[in-house]
Amino acid sequence: MRSPRRHALGDAVKSDIAQRFIGTWRLVSIDDPTRGPHPIGIIMYDTTGHMAVQVIPDTPRAKFSGTVPSPEEARAALTGCTAYFGTYSIDETASTVTHHCEGNVDPGRVGDIVRRYQFEGNDRLRLMPLESQVRIVWERIK
Repeated sequence: MRSPRRHALGDAVKSDIAQRFIGTWRLVSIDDPTRGPHPIGIIMYDTTGHMAVQVIPDTPRAKFSGTVPSPEEARAALTGCTAYFGTYSIDETASTVTHHCEGNVDPGRVGDIVRRYQFEGNDRLRLMPLESQVRIVWERIK
Protein backbone atom coordinates (compact mmCIF):
# COMPACT_ATOMS: atom_id res chain seq x y z
CA MET A 1 0.00 0.00 0.00
CA ARG A 2 1.32 3.40 -0.96
CA SER A 3 1.66 5.97 1.77
CA PRO A 4 -0.56 9.02 1.28
CA ARG A 5 1.03 12.09 -0.23
CA ARG A 6 0.68 14.69 2.48
CA HIS A 7 2.31 18.06 2.34
CA ALA A 8 3.05 19.95 5.52
CA LEU A 9 4.40 23.45 5.99
CA GLY A 10 7.89 22.70 4.67
CA ASP A 11 6.58 20.60 1.78
CA ALA A 12 3.63 22.81 0.88
CA VAL A 13 4.75 23.57 -2.68
CA LYS A 14 6.65 20.48 -3.80
CA SER A 15 3.99 18.66 -5.82
CA ASP A 16 2.03 19.75 -8.89
CA ILE A 17 -1.22 19.61 -6.88
CA ALA A 18 0.25 21.71 -4.07
CA GLN A 19 1.49 24.24 -6.67
CA ARG A 20 -2.06 24.64 -7.96
CA PHE A 21 -3.27 25.92 -4.58
CA ILE A 22 -0.74 28.76 -4.42
CA GLY A 23 -2.30 32.16 -5.00
CA THR A 24 -5.27 34.31 -4.17
CA TRP A 25 -8.80 33.15 -4.94
CA ARG A 26 -12.10 35.10 -5.09
CA LEU A 27 -15.34 33.55 -3.86
CA VAL A 28 -17.63 32.65 -6.77
CA SER A 29 -20.39 30.82 -4.91
CA ILE A 30 -21.26 29.07 -1.69
CA ASP A 31 -24.27 26.82 -1.11
CA ASP A 32 -25.38 28.60 2.06
CA PRO A 33 -28.55 30.72 1.84
CA THR A 34 -27.89 32.33 5.24
CA ARG A 35 -25.10 34.37 3.62
CA GLY A 36 -27.38 35.97 1.04
CA PRO A 37 -27.37 35.55 -2.74
CA HIS A 38 -23.91 37.01 -3.44
CA PRO A 39 -21.50 36.83 -0.49
CA ILE A 40 -17.96 38.04 -1.13
CA GLY A 41 -14.74 36.47 0.02
CA ILE A 42 -11.11 35.73 -0.56
CA ILE A 43 -8.83 32.81 0.27
CA MET A 44 -5.04 32.83 -0.03
CA TYR A 45 -2.49 30.02 -0.02
CA ASP A 46 1.19 30.95 -0.04
CA THR A 47 4.44 29.15 -0.83
CA THR A 48 5.42 28.88 2.85
CA GLY A 49 2.33 26.83 3.73
CA HIS A 50 0.25 29.64 5.21
CA MET A 51 -3.36 30.44 4.38
CA ALA A 52 -6.09 32.92 5.26
CA VAL A 53 -9.76 33.22 4.38
CA GLN A 54 -12.50 35.83 4.79
CA VAL A 55 -16.12 35.62 3.70
CA ILE A 56 -18.67 38.39 4.25
CA PRO A 57 -22.40 37.78 3.70
CA ASP A 58 -24.46 39.62 1.13
CA THR A 59 -26.92 40.94 3.70
CA PRO A 60 -27.42 44.45 5.03
CA ARG A 61 -25.07 45.23 7.91
CA ALA A 62 -25.51 48.42 9.91
CA LYS A 63 -22.60 50.60 10.99
CA PHE A 64 -21.77 50.59 14.70
CA SER A 65 -23.37 53.45 16.61
CA GLY A 66 -20.11 54.18 18.47
CA THR A 67 -16.47 53.12 18.55
CA VAL A 68 -17.33 49.97 20.52
CA PRO A 69 -20.25 47.91 19.20
CA SER A 70 -23.09 46.90 21.46
CA PRO A 71 -23.57 43.14 21.88
CA GLU A 72 -26.45 43.28 19.38
CA GLU A 73 -24.37 45.24 16.84
CA ALA A 74 -21.44 42.82 17.21
CA ARG A 75 -23.70 39.79 16.75
CA ALA A 76 -25.32 41.30 13.65
CA ALA A 77 -21.92 42.23 12.17
CA LEU A 78 -20.47 38.73 12.67
CA THR A 79 -23.48 36.67 11.60
CA GLY A 80 -22.54 34.83 8.42
CA CYS A 81 -18.90 35.97 8.49
CA THR A 82 -15.95 33.62 8.24
CA ALA A 83 -12.42 34.76 8.97
CA TYR A 84 -9.47 32.62 9.97
CA PHE A 85 -5.77 32.04 9.28
CA GLY A 86 -3.10 29.43 9.84
CA THR A 87 -1.15 26.87 7.88
CA TYR A 88 -2.35 24.18 5.51
CA SER A 89 -1.47 20.67 4.43
CA ILE A 90 -2.63 18.63 1.44
CA ASP A 91 -3.45 14.92 1.35
CA GLU A 92 -3.44 14.10 -2.35
CA THR A 93 -4.58 10.50 -1.77
CA ALA A 94 -7.75 11.64 0.03
CA SER A 95 -8.10 14.81 -2.12
CA THR A 96 -8.30 16.93 1.02
CA VAL A 97 -6.73 20.15 2.20
CA THR A 98 -6.53 20.74 5.93
CA HIS A 99 -6.53 24.29 7.22
CA HIS A 100 -4.65 24.22 10.52
CA CYS A 101 -6.51 27.18 11.99
CA GLU A 102 -4.43 29.23 14.42
CA GLY A 103 -6.81 32.19 14.77
CA ASN A 104 -10.50 32.44 14.00
CA VAL A 105 -13.24 35.02 14.44
CA ASP A 106 -15.17 32.06 15.92
CA PRO A 107 -13.08 31.09 18.97
CA GLY A 108 -14.65 27.62 19.02
CA ARG A 109 -13.28 26.78 15.57
CA VAL A 110 -9.53 26.91 16.20
CA GLY A 111 -7.88 23.68 15.08
CA ASP A 112 -8.09 21.60 11.91
CA ILE A 113 -10.71 22.33 9.26
CA VAL A 114 -10.71 19.66 6.54
CA ARG A 115 -12.10 20.23 3.04
CA ARG A 116 -12.30 17.95 0.04
CA TYR A 117 -10.89 19.75 -2.98
CA GLN A 118 -11.49 19.57 -6.71
CA PHE A 119 -9.88 21.71 -9.38
CA GLU A 120 -11.93 22.79 -12.39
CA GLY A 121 -9.40 23.74 -15.02
CA ASN A 122 -6.57 26.00 -13.87
CA ASP A 123 -8.64 28.80 -12.40
CA ARG A 124 -11.44 27.23 -10.32
CA LEU A 125 -11.15 25.48 -6.98
CA ARG A 126 -14.07 23.75 -5.30
CA LEU A 127 -13.82 23.11 -1.55
CA MET A 128 -16.36 20.94 0.27
CA PRO A 129 -16.57 20.43 4.04
CA LEU A 130 -16.47 16.75 5.00
CA GLU A 131 -19.42 17.15 7.35
CA SER A 132 -21.89 18.73 4.89
CA GLN A 133 -22.96 19.02 1.27
CA VAL A 134 -21.95 22.69 1.03
CA ARG A 135 -19.85 23.51 -2.02
CA ILE A 136 -17.62 26.56 -2.03
CA VAL A 137 -16.29 27.64 -5.42
CA TRP A 138 -13.27 29.92 -5.73
CA GLU A 139 -11.78 31.55 -8.83
CA ARG A 140 -8.09 32.41 -9.09
CA ILE A 141 -7.36 36.14 -9.13
CA LYS A 142 -4.86 36.96 -11.86
